[in-house]
Amino acid sequence: METIQKQTGAAFTLKAGDKLKVIDPMGEQVSDMVLFNAEDTREKISSGKTLDFENTILITKGHHLWSNRSRKMMEILEDTNGRNDFLLAPCSPETFQIIYNNHEYHPSCFENLYSNLAQFGITPDDIPTAFNIFMNVQFASNGELSVDPPTSKAGDYVLLEAKIDLIVGLTACSAEQSNNYSFKPIQYEIIRAGNENS
Repeated sequence: METIQKQTGAAFTLKAGDKLKVIDPMGEQVSDMVLFNAEDTREKISSGKTLDFENTILITKGHHLWSNRSRKMMEILEDTNGRNDFLLAPCSPETFQIIYNNHEYHPSCFENLYSNLAQFGITPDDIPTAFNIFMNVQFASNGELSVDPPTSKAGDYVLLEAKIDLIVGLTACSAEQSNNYSFKPIQYEIIRAGNENS
């Protein structure tokens, strides 16, 4: 089990068939996840393709995460919370300037993703819209969005299986509103193919 400390991130690789368990150990903490094809990082997770092919904006157990090349990258095997977001981009310095009117330095998922993924040759401009695990985005009848407190409880998790070899970026989200104004860690476990009982 690995721990991503609050307002930080991590990056690692998965082989096809490996499973990734992302855990909210304390509750009400979002985790931004991005995926890249380990063999060609120009192929990456796509919000648009995923929402298109899965025909829903509520991505959860039984759905796949698709790439910009219309390939399945991951399958969601389990989701004990069931509420995730795939509409909003990773929080960035501009997020805090525009939405929070905060012009001081603030940690962000965007920075935590690109700084951890740099070891794989991935640059800031390569970062796509993330799959926001545990994020609770609601939609009014007029289309207006609101970011509400996560519904995840301590110990809730999402279990995903890699369909191709992947580079993964993962964060403990840094945006106040996304996490009910309290920053906490995220944990993850990699279950290698053939070692499911370990």
